[in-house]
Amino acid sequence: MPADLGNRRALVITTNYGVEQDELVKPVEHLRGLGAQVDIAATEKDTVVTLVGDRDPGKTVPATHSLSEVRADDYDLLLIPGGTINADTLRLEDAALDAVRSFASSGRPVAAICHGPWVAVEADVLRGKTLTSYPSTATDVRNAGGTWVDKEVQVCGANGWTLITSRKPDDIPAFLDAINGALTPS
Repeated sequence: MPADLGNRRALVITTNYGVEQDELVKPVEHLRGLGAQVDIAATEKDTVVTLVGDRDPGKTVPATHSLSEVRADDYDLLLIPGGTINADTLRLEDAALDAVRSFASSGRPVAAICHGPWVAVEADVLRGKTLTSYPSTATDVRNAGGTWVDKEVQVCGANGWTLITSRKPDDIPAFLDAINGALTPS
């Protein structure tokens, strides 16, 4: 585990309702605990209401920005948490799609978990990439030109940018280790 990510900035994009609690809270706490600056950009700069298992109420988390306020170029990592409602709604937000495209075109890493890769599907950046996700999105990944695998974590460096993906909350430890690797200089 890296000792210090104090010089790194992470952007988390989400909606204000429906994000899977642990897929938002655990990575944010982890990155902040290592010294990274983490901004949470939601559809609106307001409270983010999380869910557990797409149905039970979870924690509320304050958004630090709205999606329209952030500049993707100011960050080293883009994190897209899952939750069916969150990802399905987020993939209709132009600012979210623009952020994914900005990271992919500039070679900066994108980390997406569970249904989060739906946003990358919609951003049309998956051709030639190998990734994992919640199994119900596998067909969407394939239709977008990606190769879907059923693994705890998948890191793909094809096409000049790193995509880190995981399937579900149980995979978060491996997901965080892969994020650490992407943010730590080799």
